[in-house]
Amino acid sequence: MKRHLSALLSCLLLLAVTGCKDKNTTPQSLKGNEARPTWTAPDEYDYSSSMTAVIRVDLAAQYPTQATDFTISEDDLLAAFAGNQCLGVTEPQDGLFYLFIAGPDTEEQTTGITLRYWSAHYTNLFVAENAFPFVNDEQKGTIAEPFVPVLKLDR
Repeated sequence: MKRHLSALLSCLLLLAVTGCKDKNTTPQSLKGNEARPTWTAPDEYDYSSSMTAVIRVDLAAQYPTQATDFTISEDDLLAAFAGNQCLGVTEPQDGLFYLFIAGPDTEEQTTGITLRYWSAHYTNLFVAENAFPFVNDEQKGTIAEPFVPVLKLDR
């Protein structure tokens, strides 16, 4: 019995040391070396449905330790995607992203919109999978209350 108890305690100690570590998925650094994407916005006249979004990116709130120096740059890009199809691209204006999102007349209209944000400051790409659903003629966020997506480092 004493041997079984000793073996059990050894296993628990080993589990505590190795298996119970905090699986921290927060990156150590947000810096990267991603080139500025060449996303192309669709011609809005090719689509019979669309929506708009007013978006504020706030990496400092999401990554308080790593993004203490975060700033929005005029070279930043934010794009909306349905799958691999780019539905809109914009640069910031006065700290906000005003995004026109074209919606094709297919089942993709009910697909969640994925946002991809490229930070010139960090030269890195961040993604918000299924940030919100595409809804024709709707607006997501306002100037007074912009939509703030939860962005993850795309690694």
